[in-house]
Amino acid sequence: MPSVTTGLEELLRFPPHWLRHQRIGLLCNPASVDSRLDHAIHRIRETFPKNPVIIYSPQHGFHAEKQDNMIESDDTRDPLFDIPVHSLYGRSRVPQEASMEGIDVLMVDLQDVGCRVYTFIYTLSYCMEKAVSMGKKVIVLDRPNPLGGRVIEGNLLSPDCASFVGRYPIPMRHGLTIGEIARLFNEHFGIGCDLTVIPMKNWKRKMYFSDTGLPWVLPSPNLPALESALVYPGQVLWEGTNVSEGRGTTHPFEIFGAPYLDPYDILRYLGGNRIPGVFLRPVAFEPTWNKWRGVLCKGFQMHITDPSRFNPYAVTLNLMRVVMHLYPEHFEWKKPPYEYEFHQLPIDLIIGDRRVRQHLERNDDMEALAASWSKDLEAFRKLCSLFLLYPE
Repeated sequence: MPSVTTGLEELLRFPPHWLRHQRIGLLCNPASVDSRLDHAIHRIRETFPKNPVIIYSPQHGFHAEKQDNMIESDDTRDPLFDIPVHSLYGRSRVPQEASMEGIDVLMVDLQDVGCRVYTFIYTLSYCMEKAVSMGKKVIVLDRPNPLGGRVIEGNLLSPDCASFVGRYPIPMRHGLTIGEIARLFNEHFGIGCDLTVIPMKNWKRKMYFSDTGLPWVLPSPNLPALESALVYPGQVLWEGTNVSEGRGTTHPFEIFGAPYLDPYDILRYLGGNRIPGVFLRPVAFEPTWNKWRGVLCKGFQMHITDPSRFNPYAVTLNLMRVVMHLYPEHFEWKKPPYEYEFHQLPIDLIIGDRRVRQHLERNDDMEALAASWSKDLEAFRKLCSLFLLYPE
């Protein structure tokens, strides 16, 4: 038996009587499963017959079939239950009133990955805003933060870099569950919807996903394994460059590289494999799609040796600084558009503060830069203490 039970299973163990007479819309995807891998739609139907009446899907689609960014999903119908599936990553990323008129409650069961740029939390925020304007209730079924709930890391988002990969001033690695971040958005950032969070049972802030006993189901197509999620808050930065972040390989985000890199030069510059919590193994690979498709790339696979000592954002920022320093004639920032922003550099939207990019371009000391964020992070930690569902 898993040591942790999710909000989905806690809801079904103690189903509120009032919910039996409500029309439920469910925001979910393939990772919305219980500990036996039964999907939330089936489990909810067992307890609340004829519900959900509509399904909503986040980025990458209801089946997580859309591989890349800015690849939209169409509205469709679920063939098993013959109910509508409304895409929240299609012609609009905001739910349309017509799609919510037929529900009383919007239920959200999504596996977040604990990173500011992961769009599921902003889909949730848009749903909460629409729920306010239409008088609908929102229920969030909580799930673990795969990165645990103790460590926060990175700079806070600067308002001038706000986008669909960052709506609020939170750090890259925020240390909250999706239920906790819903409470933060709702109360501190002023959404003000009628929100209920169904907490997990037995989840502790020290837990990584591997400690929960729950099965890992990829929440999006390029996070196939827990290791992918562990490196993601740093490795996602390569999306803003001409270095492959491993899309088109079997280990996206764990693998990264480009034709012009020499991993052994990089290791020599770093003084060897001395980064706490991770081993950089030199690799060569040919992506099957995305950047450098069919071209031999050289780089590394990240092997996590101790997640408690591994700081993904700081590690990738420093690796990026080294690559920029060693290969200035080849390294490039990716040009817009990125997540429906057509003017700002993608790297600025991902990092969330263009000043960090400028530090990289000057080859500044990354440790000193990270130290400069400590006061902001401490203030964020103090703020979040008001919304935690699982205190230490």
